[in-house]
Amino acid sequence: MTAPWTADLGDGTYRNPVLNSDWSDPDVVRVGDDHYLTASSFGRAPGLPLLHSRDLVNWTLVGHALERPGPDADFAVPRHDCGVWAPSLRHHAGRFWIFWGDPDHGIQQINAEDIRGPWSAPHLVKAGKGLIDACPLWDEETGEAYLVHAWAKSRSGIKNRLTGHRMSPDGRELLDEGTTLVDADTIPGWFTLEGPKLYRHDGWFWIFAPAGGVETGWQGAFRSRTFEGPYEERVVLAQGSTDVNGPHQGGWVRTAAGEDWFLHFQARGAYGRVVHLQPMRWEEGWPVIGDEGEPVLRHRLPEAPERTAGAPASDDDFPGGRHGRQWQWTANPRTGWTIGHAGDGLRLSCVRTAYAHDLRALPNVLVQRLPAEEFTVEVGITLDTAEPGAKAGLAVLGDAFSWIGLEAGADGGALLVHRYAESVAEHERDAEHPRPAPGASVRVRIEVTRGARCRFWADTGDGTGFRASGQVFAATPWRWVGALLGLFATAPAGDGPSGTAGFTAFRTTGRPRTVRPRTV
Repeated sequence: MTAPWTADLGDGTYRNPVLNSDWSDPDVVRVGDDHYLTASSFGRAPGLPLLHSRDLVNWTLVGHALERPGPDADFAVPRHDCGVWAPSLRHHAGRFWIFWGDPDHGIQQINAEDIRGPWSAPHLVKAGKGLIDACPLWDEETGEAYLVHAWAKSRSGIKNRLTGHRMSPDGRELLDEGTTLVDADTIPGWFTLEGPKLYRHDGWFWIFAPAGGVETGWQGAFRSRTFEGPYEERVVLAQGSTDVNGPHQGGWVRTAAGEDWFLHFQARGAYGRVVHLQPMRWEEGWPVIGDEGEPVLRHRLPEAPERTAGAPASDDDFPGGRHGRQWQWTANPRTGWTIGHAGDGLRLSCVRTAYAHDLRALPNVLVQRLPAEEFTVEVGITLDTAEPGAKAGLAVLGDAFSWIGLEAGADGGALLVHRYAESVAEHERDAEHPRPAPGASVRVRIEVTRGARCRFWADTGDGTGFRASGQVFAATPWRWVGALLGLFATAPAGDGPSGTAGFTAFRTTGRPRTVRPRTV
């Protein structure tokens, strides 16, 4: 079995992206020989993913810092583009700290002694609409603490501006009303300044912040001798002659070996915001990122005490009935959605809902990121229900969606169904004619090729093997979130037992199969 994506090429070099999935708005910190990364999680639960690496190239997912986004009532339903935006990860006074902006509620903070937790309950540092992309700084020389954040015009009417505060050393309150540190409306050609990361280096206050929009923008650096400014600016990374559009918004880290590196994202449509690693050096008092300010596609590996090739997991056997860390719910989960048992395989309740016709509205979809640009995913599905209309499936979920799986028919038998909905549609439609599924079990497959084009397949166990279903479906993102792979089980609204669905041997491989499609 081949991994969907490997950044470490095994010859002393790596290729970008180092994380070829939607780890949006990454930030990174080093503690000893270890590096840790977090990213935006928006409205999914659990939130604030935590990744670990020894060499900045090979990463594993070690947990999440936020069990449930809040307020709980707001995230009882999917809010795909809301919630946790652009967190900052820091280590200070023996603790890990994460600050983030929720555009509808304000700037929040959590902290923990160990990266794996337990993490403190979220604390609201600054209430308000449109407060985003918060980053703290503790000045180890003076003992003073600071906070910088950006603005979302959709909530505040303000954009292209960075605001700074002095902060209490315990990170719980701001000590002033705030000062505009950078007003990019006064800088010719600069727009949509956001995503600031605050540092101290060589006697300067530094703000690394992108501008120009996520699809086509650039990475800027600002410096000042005092926190309040004035700041001078420079573009330190841009697309240039490369194919890496909008190299954007990330964090600077210095390794234990003394090397400087910069992690940033690249917006890639349905794939979300993938993460690149750029070499960095200082020249004449300014950072030089990538290859003289342009992204590198391949480079020597960072020096590291050890390295183990790998990437965040995507496969899952669901041992003991539990799903792996790579899975999140599309909203805060409720008791009874999963059914515990001693064996392998995931069991989901067929949750009764009036919205089974639209996966985008369901909170009980278990999702994970698309693991690569081209890959194949397979899973086995069983349906145990006497409720007509109950169904379970494997989905590609975005502003448009498509899924394949099982549905209980009116006669008690199970049908193989394949459905989809366009971005503008409020109700799913058949993508292929339903057909019987003997034994209420099926193994389904989605082959994803470049451009997030998805071909659906199914094997009902009737001896004919995998057969292609429907037309090729082009996955789409939400506004800020890439498309997702999802597992779900639903039943029509009503009362009484609704049955269960089982999922076994979830597998992702790196090369789509090249079997000629055979229509159903």
